[in-house]
Amino acid sequence: MGKNGKEEKKRYVQRFRQEWLSMKPFTQRSLNKVISIQAKAMTSTTGYEFETLKITSPKQFIKNVELNRPDKRNAMNTTFWKDIYNCFTKLSDDPDCRVIVLSGAGKMFTAGLDLYENEIFKSLLSSDSQDSSRKSFKILKGIQELQESFNVIEKCPKPVIAAVHNGCIGGGIDMIACCDMRYCTQDAWFQIKEVDIGLAADLGTLQRFPKIIGNDSLYRELAYTGRKFDAEEAKSIGFVSRILPDKNTLLEAAILIAEQIASKSPVAVQGIKVNSVYSRDHGVYQGLEYMATWNSTMLQSEDVGKAVSAAIQKETPVFSKL
Repeated sequence: MGKNGKEEKKRYVQRFRQEWLSMKPFTQRSLNKVISIQAKAMTSTTGYEFETLKITSPKQFIKNVELNRPDKRNAMNTTFWKDIYNCFTKLSDDPDCRVIVLSGAGKMFTAGLDLYENEIFKSLLSSDSQDSSRKSFKILKGIQELQESFNVIEKCPKPVIAAVHNGCIGGGIDMIACCDMRYCTQDAWFQIKEVDIGLAADLGTLQRFPKIIGNDSLYRELAYTGRKFDAEEAKSIGFVSRILPDKNTLLEAAILIAEQIASKSPVAVQGIKVNSVYSRDHGVYQGLEYMATWNSTMLQSEDVGKAVSAAIQKETPVFSKL
């Protein structure tokens, strides 16, 4: 990195510090501690052993799910679909997890579907003696199983922050569209690639992406053409909310916001996620009715009393595990 690059990064970090210092309950001391975190310092998490994923705990109550096929650009092979489903199913019930950061190892976040090491995909397209109806039922079941591998990310009651660096292609768009928040690096780029291999994206992009960006015309342009769009365009359309200079700073930012979320009441945070997903897919009054039913139970939580008491006494509340 040249002199100008170093100065630019230094100015960015200064702005980053000033911005986040204004968000309680952080102090200068806690911010310095988070800023110093590097990916190599993350500790391994026992009980989360997967072939295509690496799970670490960079901070208390935070899990980092890292796509871990760097030599294959984190392409999604046969094993990946089972790993991602089992991982997020387990994280959903883990009392030591309140927030999840989803990142990728190596030079690229993900190249999307692995066309060479994907027996599920090959079996769906293979020719056999079955008639068209029976083959269609088989393909339908296979697609639904793949869809559920990403649906569990959205169904997971813990907020998921996608930290994207470099390329995020095809299935990567499907995956991060399931996440609650998306940050990326300056060199990040995105592509709804399926049209280029003769497919309509079928794992969530066509359903979630247009609702995220709120621009049906642009969504259709990107889906029909398969053209790349960079970090700046992704931010301008609302697909990502932050652009960071490099991968290390990206992970630091994601962990910093994850730590702030993890300090809040898990009852409140998970209630926000569940009701946000429900309200997105239902009308206003249906959403209000669901929310009223939800809070008729959750307002009885001990977390409400702890939060109110701490606010009055100007202290930081500590919440029990769920």
